[in-house]
Formats: sequence, structure tokens, C-alpha cells
Amino acid sequence: MLLLLCLPAAIAASTTARQLTSNLGPVVDLGYAAYAGNTTSPSGLPDGPVAFYGNIRFAQPPLGELRFRAPAPLDEATRTLQVLDARNWGPPCIQRPAVVGIGSEDCLTLNVWKPTNASAGAGLPVAVYIHGGGFFTNSPQGFPMYDWVAQHRGLVGVSLTYRLNLLGFLGGPVVAADGDLNTGLLDQRAALEWVQRHISEFGGDPAEVTIYGESAGAASVVMHVAAFGGSKPAPFKRAVAQSIGFGPTNTDAQTDAFFESAAGFIGCPASGKDAMPCLRNASIGAIVSAINRNPNGAFAPVIEGLGGFLPDLPSRLIAQGKISNVEFIGGHCTGDGNTLVSFAGDTPADFQTDDDVRRIVFSRWTGVSNATIDKALTMYPEPGAVGSPFATQYERAGAMTGDMIFTCMDWFLAEKLTMNKVENVFAFSWNAPDAVIYEQAPYQGAAHTSDLYYLFEGTNTFGNAGNTFTPFNTSETVLSKEAIAYWTSFATTGDPSREKMSVSPAWDSFSAPDASRRRLMFNRGGNTSTNSTMQAITEEEIRRCQFWMSEDVTAETRV
Repeated sequence: MLLLLCLPAAIAASTTARQLTSNLGPVVDLGYAAYAGNTTSPSGLPDGPVAFYGNIRFAQPPLGELRFRAPAPLDEATRTLQVLDARNWGPPCIQRPAVVGIGSEDCLTLNVWKPTNASAGAGLPVAVYIHGGGFFTNSPQGFPMYDWVAQHRGLVGVSLTYRLNLLGFLGGPVVAADGDLNTGLLDQRAALEWVQRHISEFGGDPAEVTIYGESAGAASVVMHVAAFGGSKPAPFKRAVAQSIGFGPTNTDAQTDAFFESAAGFIGCPASGKDAMPCLRNASIGAIVSAINRNPNGAFAPVIEGLGGFLPDLPSRLIAQGKISNVEFIGGHCTGDGNTLVSFAGDTPADFQTDDDVRRIVFSRWTGVSNATIDKALTMYPEPGAVGSPFATQYERAGAMTGDMIFTCMDWFLAEKLTMNKVENVFAFSWNAPDAVIYEQAPYQGAAHTSDLYYLFEGTNTFGNAGNTFTPFNTSETVLSKEAIAYWTSFATTGDPSREKMSVSPAWDSFSAPDASRRRLMFNRGGNTSTNSTMQAITEEEIRRCQFWMSEDVTAETRV
């Protein structure tokens, strides 16, 4: 059977009345496959409150003829009599920078955490996490969900892999004619559909699924909300988008140029009927070379047109109401823009004049017109100008970058869902720095990914797949528990306040009774409580977001 040939070595099992067991750990039987999990807690103590099942395949290996195609379904019709070892992670998908032997093209797996005592059919809510990393790096290993499930005790957690960079997002008409576009997003969708079919066997409720993501993971969340222009039912009920980060989406001309570049480096024709067979037969070494010789962002989600998974820019689909009306939390880190405007190594000292702001901020937005840049500079008045809220040009540039890439998209989607009468819509701003990043670059403040530091065990998740761990101090522990309680309460009830910590403030809805807009600001506090508090979104912020999300401007920023 193809499935078993491609999974980890099968483990001897006993059967009693068709009950599969294993001496390795608790078994979950899906019918077509069965998995032995791991109940060891992070501290090494046996029989922890959470059982982990990793390296669970949700699609066929995307190899050979399946390279550059939508994920192919598994054979789920044949009953297995074997138990497979699911006590560890599956391989990450091939990253960028790419190295032969690190990561795998055969990587379409997911991971499940469940309460040890949860049985099949328990009907627990499900939290599914989609990792970020610019669509070219990272893996689920940097985002362990043990703490979410252990703290809540009534939740099932899932994380998933998806093809990255060239293997996940090679675009252009040649691919569309003999393959599929946005296969990385289709991988995510296939994993969510697997959850719908099988999560009940882990104790989860397929009708109570919430998807989460940060940065490119949050962009993925938005794209799932807007998938197929809202014409197909979403395989989830709720969505949480943290620091929505994408754009500018490549134009057709750019996509074609990157396809030609990749084909040239691999040694394949860039057109004709032989192009895709050549690319499918190419060695992984040639693929790795092409990944490394094209820039970050060369291979990312593309617009497919009518009938595709991504029929138009997400901003246009949201504006037109062509989305799934799901319950929603959206927010960002206060230093997101500081991080991205410093990404090329620029520091506050590099921002002294209007020309510095214009040159550095818009270097990645080559499609933005001079008229739009001029308008943006007036909307973010220079330091010292009457009414300017910015103390330095760097602060001004960071605010502009943050709004353009992150902040305004979460406001825009929350606004549209509120207009569409979705009741459970919430917003946040994260103002507690990641201690590791802050020590390296304090001028970034609560830098991009700071929220992840608190949500995932103090893991420095920015760019290293969670290989660095920093123990929390007491106040960080309090904020971590507060955030996890809000995030898991939303998955359980649609209301982040329903199961919050007693010391935490109520997280009020995005739309206030007076029709103003508000969000929860996350702040560190003392050793027993945080300083998190509700705040109004100012009219000035809303005016700027209306500018960035206007049809004319999004046509240039391509978000």
C-alpha cells in the first residue's frame, strides 16, 4: 500500500476486536492508518497531560509527477493492521537558504496535541497553527502547541507543513497549463480538510476549528478567509491573524521572469510542452541551486484569476465582500514596522530626512507611484511639524511601514466582517518585546514576532525554527499565560474573555456600542498581573488605513 511505504517504519501491534495497540504509546486509529503517540511532558516527566502525535501524512508525497501539482489525496479506503511511530516531528519542507539533505521535498505532514484523557468523539475545540516565514522558511517545530493544550485542558492543537518557495509557489502560465498554482496554499487547505475528516478520532470537533497564523502564516489565514472568493465553505469557523505580512504580490511579468530564471538555473526550457516534465525530473540539487539563486519573495502566492484558490488580491476580495464570514481576531506588534524597515540592516541613524524615508521605506514597493508616496509623507508628518506624533524620522518610517504591511490589513478585515454582521470580531496590538530580539535591537521595540515569544514557550522563533529558548522571568510567565488563555478561549467559545485569567482585563469587541473601534493592547506588568488594557483606535489611524486600503493604493501596493 503506497501510504505505508512512505511513512515511518511500521511497528508491530496487537489486535483485539480490531483494537490496535502499541507499547510505544497511546494509539489513535483512523482506519486507514493508526499512530502511536508520545505522552512525555517537556520537562521529561512521563505521562504528561498532553499526548503528541507527529509526522502524520495528510497527502501523498509531492514527488515525481506530483511535483508542482496540488496535493494528491491519500488512499483512505484500505484498513490498516499496523501502528506507525508518531512520537516525533516530520521533516521540514525545503527552506531558503536551501541545503541538500536539510529538509525534504517529501514533507506534507501535520502534528496533533490532545489531552491525554481525551477520547474519540469528545467534541473538543481545535486550534490549527500555520507557521510564518515569508513563504520560504520555517517549520512547525518552532511553534510547539503543548502549552496551549496543557493550560486549557479541553483543546486539541494541530500544526502543519506546506511546500515553500520554488516548490510551493512556482508560478506562471507554463505551470498553470501543466500543474497547479499556489500549491503551498493548497497544501494548507488539504491539511485543513484532513482535520475535518479525522480530528474527531483525536477528540476534536471538526465544527469548532480555529486557524491561527503570524506574518506569512497570517497572510495565509487571510487568503483562506478569501479563498475562492468566498464561494466555497471554509473548513474552519474562526480565524486569528497576527501581524498579517505579505506583499507586494508579484505581477504577472515578475512571476514569468522568476519562472524563466528558475528554469534556466535548473537547466530546463522556459516554455513549451517539455518545460514541466523537465522540471519534474530535475534533481533536488538543481532545485536547491535555483532556490538559492533567486531572491526571497521570488516564489510566493500569486493571483490565479476567476476560479482559482486566490482569484484576486486579498484586499480586493475583502473590499468586495468575497470572503467567508468567520469569527475573527486580528492584530499586530507595535514594532512590526520598525522590524521591516530595518530588515536590510538600516538603523535609526539612517533615517534623517524625507528622502531617507522615501528611499528606504519604498525600496520594496517599486509599483507605488510618486504621487502616492508624496501623499503618504503628508499623512505621516515629519518630526517637529505641527501635530506630528513622531519623535524621529525612524519612528515615522516604522509607523508607515507597519501600517502598509501589517496594521491596516487586520483593521480592514475586521471592519468588513463587522459590516457583514459577524458578531465575534476582536482586535489587538502587542506591545511587549521579545526579550531576545530586544537585547539585540532595542530600537525595534516590540519587534515582529514578539507575540510568538510569549505564545510558544519563550522560543526565539524569528528565522531559526525555534532552536533558541530563553526561560521566562515571572512577569513574562504571567503575560504568556494571559495570552494563551485569550487565544484558546476564542477557539473554545468565540469570545477571548470567556475563559480568560481572572487578573486579565475583558477583551471587548472591535466595534464599541458608540460605533467607535477598539483593541486590546498587550503590555507586560508585574509578577501577578499584566498591564494589558483596552484602547480606542484613533481616527487618525483609521484615516491612514482607509488610505492604504483604498482601491487605487492597493492596486500599487498589491496586498
